[in-house]
Amino acid sequence: MTAEKIYDEEKETHYNSKSIMFVLLLGGFISLFNETILNVAFPTLMAEMHITATAAQWLTTGYVLVVGILLPVTAFLIHTFTTKQLYVSAMLIFLVGTVLAAFSTSFPTLLIARVIQGCGTGMLIPIMMNSALAITPREKHGSVMGLCICIITLGPALGPVVSGLLLQYFNWHSLFILIIPFLIFCIVLGYVFLTNTAEITKPKIDYLSILLSTIGFAGIIFAVSVASTSSVLTTAAIFGIGLIALILFSKRQLSLEQPILDIRAFKHPVFSICVILVVLIQMFQFSINMMLPLLLQNGLKTSSLVSALVLFPAILVAAILTPFVGKIYDKIGGKTLIPAGLFIMCIFTFILSRVTPSTSVLVITLIYCFIMIGMSMCMSTSQTAGISQLPTKGQSDGVAIISTSMQIAGALGSALFVGIMTAYQSNYLRNRITPSNSQNQIKAIYSGFGHSVTVAAILIGFGFVISLFIRKSSKKINA
Repeated sequence: MTAEKIYDEEKETHYNSKSIMFVLLLGGFISLFNETILNVAFPTLMAEMHITATAAQWLTTGYVLVVGILLPVTAFLIHTFTTKQLYVSAMLIFLVGTVLAAFSTSFPTLLIARVIQGCGTGMLIPIMMNSALAITPREKHGSVMGLCICIITLGPALGPVVSGLLLQYFNWHSLFILIIPFLIFCIVLGYVFLTNTAEITKPKIDYLSILLSTIGFAGIIFAVSVASTSSVLTTAAIFGIGLIALILFSKRQLSLEQPILDIRAFKHPVFSICVILVVLIQMFQFSINMMLPLLLQNGLKTSSLVSALVLFPAILVAAILTPFVGKIYDKIGGKTLIPAGLFIMCIFTFILSRVTPSTSVLVITLIYCFIMIGMSMCMSTSQTAGISQLPTKGQSDGVAIISTSMQIAGALGSALFVGIMTAYQSNYLRNRITPSNSQNQIKAIYSGFGHSVTVAAILIGFGFVISLFIRKSSKKINA
């Protein structure tokens, strides 16, 4: 056995793990990098297309929502088509959406392009994570999950940095033109190097389950996103429809012989706790990369480049720490790492909620670095701790559940926190005699940001409390 190949004892198969991992991680990185590439461009898009911040965030929320809807279906497709077929197909769909986005001239066209891109990304994430686990021994799952989460974290976090740099010299169309050659490169690599890593069982697809999951996820996310601009009755009705659809979807999965998504994984308490933690962390991590550029550009009047550079040190910290944290997890487990990381996140998120117009850019940068240190300690470890509770045959469903939860959490978080920020910003201005005054405008932005991040700190604090139960009930399953 060479260092480049890992042996799967159950399937008696040799995999060229380095080639497979490189192709999968590169494709995953590009697709996730694309999720937030427009965040720094929001102020420009708002002015050019005459849209509000709530509308602009749908360019990201809509993208992530489509990804979340498709993830359960992709978990099903993994056992229907080969890894190569799915990967190349996902990349081709992604390429079509990217080309359309590059030549978009209106908000509706750009939004449609983002939805098409999301269809490709929705297939790529579970392919990456399932294949990584399939070709890696269980005792090294912490390390490989750390590597995958590094990509999942680094991609969306690096998007605003690169786009901020490009926007200093080019228009927003260049953000998509940049991606096109990389997508073509990934398609070629996937065709050459990928081999199948999952058992092909050709399961029967249940279209009613797909319909129910789509209505459920879309309804809940849409309700949260319009809560600040719609009546309570309208919001409650949309949310109720989404919730009912998800309940029906869950009941149907329990009755099907071959469910789209086997939710029986939730019978393991630690897995359920870890999914909740992943949702809370991702809600904040995804949305803060949208809100900080808005605060810096509209509040401190920084350039898009400066706002991007503020995010970069924290991104670098996360990229360096996450793989090492995975190795530490393989040695000591997550019962200490996870609560410690959430505690650090909670403290510094609360500190971030107290920033004022007099707070320097350097201080904001340092605070965000500490937040990302905490996140690096608890994000990948929460996922690995959850999946480790499942038997080997149930891990693909566990990956699908966690991947779906992450994407839905990203959409939910951006809708929730941007919605809170916008609502409190508007409320502040309504109570001022001269709302158009520049100082009042700036104070309103900080008021909205502060209230939104305070809510985030409370939610992360809740996560810290429930993470303590992992210490008492964690039990690893190897069968």
